[in-house]
Amino acid sequence: MIELIIVLIIVGILVTFAAPQFRITTERTLDKEAKANLKLIQAAERIYKMELGYYFPMEGSPMDPSNASQINEYLKLSLPTSAAWNYCTDASGLATTCRNPTCSRHWDVRINDEEPTCYGVCLH
Repeated sequence: MIELIIVLIIVGILVTFAAPQFRITTERTLDKEAKANLKLIQAAERIYKMELGYYFPMEGSPMDPSNASQINEYLKLSLPTSAAWNYCTDASGLATTCRNPTCSRHWDVRINDEEPTCYGVCLH
């Protein structure tokens, strides 16, 4: 019985050290997802403007630019609609994403940027 308790204590200590690193790795992975999706939106916005002459959504449009379903429909993408990020676009070609539920960090990319930029607590 004592051996079992010692093994449980050792496993508990190892989990204590591994859990924070797991959280950091998970957040880095989510950041990579956000960057990749923003680059997809950026490319889709360029195509959308070439076809229609303006970025999605058109200025003054009643469409909701923060609705991932509408972004998917109009830009012909397949962004996750119930994921860790809220995506939105504006008529100037800016695409942003905010981390759910706290929005403690967000990424944005303008139409001519090479890479998305992170604001807040960034782990890249």
